[in-house]
Amino acid sequence: MSFAVLYLPHFPLQAVLRTEPDAPGEPAALFAENSRKSVVLAANPAAVSAGVELGMSAPQAVARCPGLRIRTRRPDREAEAQASLLAVGFTLSPSIEDTSPGVCTVNLEGSDPATTDRATAAAVAALTPFGFVASAGIGATPLLATYAARAAASARPSENPGAGVVRAMPGAPVFRVGDTNAFLQPLPLSAADPSPEIEAVLSGWGIRTIGALTSLARDDVGRRLGSAGLELWDRARGGSVRPLRPVSPPQDFSAQMEFEDEIETLEPLLFILRRFLERLTLELRSAGFVAAAMDLAFTLADGTRHERSFRLPEPTTDIEVLFRALHTHLESLRTEASITSVALRALATRPLVRQQGLFETGLRDPHGFADTLARVMAIVGPDRVGVPQSQDTHRPDAVSIVPPGAVVPPASPAPLHPAIGLPLRRFRPPLPARIELTDGRPTYLWTEHFHGPIAEVRGPWLASGEWWQTDRAWRRTEYDVSLAAGGSYRLAFMDHAWFVDGEYD
Repeated sequence: MSFAVLYLPHFPLQAVLRTEPDAPGEPAALFAENSRKSVVLAANPAAVSAGVELGMSAPQAVARCPGLRIRTRRPDREAEAQASLLAVGFTLSPSIEDTSPGVCTVNLEGSDPATTDRATAAAVAALTPFGFVASAGIGATPLLATYAARAAASARPSENPGAGVVRAMPGAPVFRVGDTNAFLQPLPLSAADPSPEIEAVLSGWGIRTIGALTSLARDDVGRRLGSAGLELWDRARGGSVRPLRPVSPPQDFSAQMEFEDEIETLEPLLFILRRFLERLTLELRSAGFVAAAMDLAFTLADGTRHERSFRLPEPTTDIEVLFRALHTHLESLRTEASITSVALRALATRPLVRQQGLFETGLRDPHGFADTLARVMAIVGPDRVGVPQSQDTHRPDAVSIVPPGAVVPPASPAPLHPAIGLPLRRFRPPLPARIELTDGRPTYLWTEHFHGPIAEVRGPWLASGEWWQTDRAWRRTEYDVSLAAGGSYRLAFMDHAWFVDGEYD
């Protein structure tokens, strides 16, 4: 049996910095609180190289590194980062444990030993797009794998890993323990996490490595240091195989974040949303789902909320497709106040398995088509883009706009009984007209394009409907007329005005 541990060093600091677009490469340190008396709890490599050390006060750290980013712990950032770590862990095995902040233990039982190293290295590489610097260890016990992961985090890519351990892949920060004793002997005693009191006692005895501790008899350590000493001695031996406390895969694919500083521009918001999508798409794929829709919501500084649902033309877990849908909507959005929090939720469904009909035609890129429509909607309005569909009413020209389908159905068969009579060429919109009436019948027609006496009149034909709804009731009177100079037209009297509705061919 073997275990793998995915490890994120300086986890609270990484959890904060990964949500800042311009953070990579900049010196940063985590402080206990945002005050002058606060001390450094963690520092990234850029800050360490500038002279920042653990335990320094804020003024001392800034004196060493004037451009130092001062950050404090953010529980919501840490929860999001831990969820991302677990999502990557599920790519290795369905049996994983949320061991501690920044540590995920994976049970590799049943995995092919020939591919375990490569898969673990791939999992560490998968954490890089999330904004993490990660390492991993593989060992016979969870604790031994943890020691290996910590050792891999502090080793240089070209450095010899040392006795008893090998790199899973060349240059990869993944150590696999081969010879347990040879690996544990030179490790510092602090790797076993002793209490400060016991560490001080052992230091007085001249014991500073795990090998020096385990060279003592276990019973002798227990008689002098008690149960805490026995536990430390067992940890120094690499621990034992224990059952993991497995976590279940997420059932709700959502993410949310509150901003310490209000967001007023698009770029930082898109950066956070992409971080969300990186995790959500990975969780969906691990669970065998795809995203059918997304719900976006954010709270503004004035207390109002903006909510928008995105129905995808085709279920997918392609992060570029999902991100493009969010980007298209947000680039044309203007809010009255800055943003204080954001939430994103993916509605999961099973992957679509469908065989098209022989004469059906599908879109080559339905997501690209939907993105183009979204951009057009942002310019002309959402109620002006779509496919016209006749409404179930006798009202002339009553149509509604519906979203176009991803599949074009075959053409409808020709009607059994073809239309009888002259075709009417409709005017869009109808032409305003003035009509001269004689004994209630039209006798002369004026429009901005033509005019003349009316030689022949057919009608009237009365039509009305939806009288039960005051705001939608309609009524019209229609005539078919022929002018003495030539030309046949349909007249319509509605809303207390005359119009030329169309011309007969």
